[in-house]
Amino acid sequence: MAYNFDWSVLWRQPYGMWLLQGLWLTIKIGLLAWIIALSLGIVIGTLRVTPWKPLRFFASAYTELFRNVPFLVQLFFWYYAGPMLLGDRLGHALNQIIGLNYYVAIFALGIYTASRVAEHMRAGFASIGREQYQAVLSTGMTQYQMYRYVIIPYALRIILPPLTTEFLTIFKNSSIAMTIGVAELTFMSYRIDAETFHGLEATTGAMFIYLLLGLTVVRIMGFIESRFKIPGMIGR
Repeated sequence: MAYNFDWSVLWRQPYGMWLLQGLWLTIKIGLLAWIIALSLGIVIGTLRVTPWKPLRFFASAYTELFRNVPFLVQLFFWYYAGPMLLGDRLGHALNQIIGLNYYVAIFALGIYTASRVAEHMRAGFASIGREQYQAVLSTGMTQYQMYRYVIIPYALRIILPPLTTEFLTIFKNSSIAMTIGVAELTFMSYRIDAETFHGLEATTGAMFIYLLLGLTVVRIMGFIESRFKIPGMIGR
């Protein structure tokens, strides 16, 4: 039997609104997780090059653990096993929180991506010559001041291209949150399929929405790269 296409499900209500609601949730998850990932990733990446061995060990262990375990496994761990580790009383209270799956998705995606950002930060620090560190310290700055005002901003400018990739990837990875019931864009496309049996149209619509979202992210990050790229380095 021939398939009857019906592209109107992409704008016919309530299905069009479902896609917009899913897109909005995808954007919120991605942005909030990125704030966690960038902030924590900078800290962990800096600790990886600190002269204090215990902090270096902690940062390296964090990076290797979260970077090498699939995000889906981490998401399931935090959502299903996390509350159990807190004990019966606290775990039960946590499970009563409305929208817990949404918050867990943001947290899990944030700390997972932070491990990848930390590795980029480490590479950024490694690309800065030792003489530059010595030149900064010779001005009388403390190590804390050196990293805060000179080294970290410089390293961030170096790693802007890979950060663009991570920022884009965080929105794509947010689709995995549907596995714990978060009604983001992919979840909504499946919901439309379940209601209308027009999964091809729904998933195609979701695909193009992701494409537009990705192109927007690349444009924004491309503008930031052009403003902050280091003169003399290869870039756009």
